[in-house]
Amino acid sequence: MTATVDRPLGAGTPSGPAAVPTLGTITLSDGVRDALGAGLEALPHPDTDIDRSMTRYHQIFAGLPTEQLQQILDFGRHIDTPGVTLISNLPVDEALPPTPSDGGPSREKSSFVAEGVLLGLSGLLGEPLGVLTEKAGQLVHDVIPVAGGSKTQTNQGSEVFLNFHSDIMHDVIGRYDVANPDFLVLSCLRADHEGVAATHYADARDIASALDPAVLETLRSPLFRLNAPGSYTRNIAGDAEVLSDPVPLISGSLDSPEIAISANGVRALTSGAQAALDQLQDICQSVAHKVLLRPGQALLINNRKGVHARSSFSARYDGEDRWLQRTYVRRSLWNIRYRVTQENRRVHY
Repeated sequence: MTATVDRPLGAGTPSGPAAVPTLGTITLSDGVRDALGAGLEALPHPDTDIDRSMTRYHQIFAGLPTEQLQQILDFGRHIDTPGVTLISNLPVDEALPPTPSDGGPSREKSSFVAEGVLLGLSGLLGEPLGVLTEKAGQLVHDVIPVAGGSKTQTNQGSEVFLNFHSDIMHDVIGRYDVANPDFLVLSCLRADHEGVAATHYADARDIASALDPAVLETLRSPLFRLNAPGSYTRNIAGDAEVLSDPVPLISGSLDSPEIAISANGVRALTSGAQAALDQLQDICQSVAHKVLLRPGQALLINNRKGVHARSSFSARYDGEDRWLQRTYVRRSLWNIRYRVTQENRRVHY
């Protein structure tokens, strides 16, 4: 099945860095899909030996056609490539158990093709990592609606629009946009019942080009404090705010800006900064790509070049709800070595 995208593929805004495509697409042939699936079906759950599994995924995904393999590799290594890329016609598990009601992982899943697809793509971009305060340090995150979190600004939500945000990470250094993932990979195992749940991506190049220069200058100033992720404030801080040091939301040159927004709330330090923040969310809506993910599709998301969001949808909690899997990916784990746990060199505080 193909995804619906509400802007022309590769479109940018008419001014500034719009010549750079901000959304890419890759569609595998049936033969390539089947060859990947055959290789992945033979592998055990990656938790058995994650580094050996990642090595095997490298070997299997090396069989992609050269042009498609290079497109994925270039996505991860160059500054002028799209901020999001949709990959279609990926292999899937032959049978899926019910969608877990508790946010996963499933205890009934007996094949691990989906996990292989997710981690195989992740390994082409960098190194997947876990964070103790997000999905208990798991490398594979099951993104599933949970009844108790249906109205929250977290991956458990469904009833509310999940605002444009970056995936950030609480850090004692006071910056939540340093040790956070460079990339996310989102892979669809099961769509929502009505097929309306949309993932949105707004590229910072498009955002910066569309903003009034004075508003952009405000957003480039350290006039904002990011709230820690909902998983951290809920599980560690008793639902209290845990705010970062004052930071800008946009940084870097017009041709290659970086953006960071917290889903769990941004506190503006002045009335002008609040007005700029409100305009930023509106601009994100206007320039965003929208994708309706279907089984056999995955999104590569640059977590620094842009921000993403999710539309509201109806969850029934009947075992057939929307089920995505997600990874956090760093180009290198070296720069966040101060956060590594003693028990697992891929899992961080």
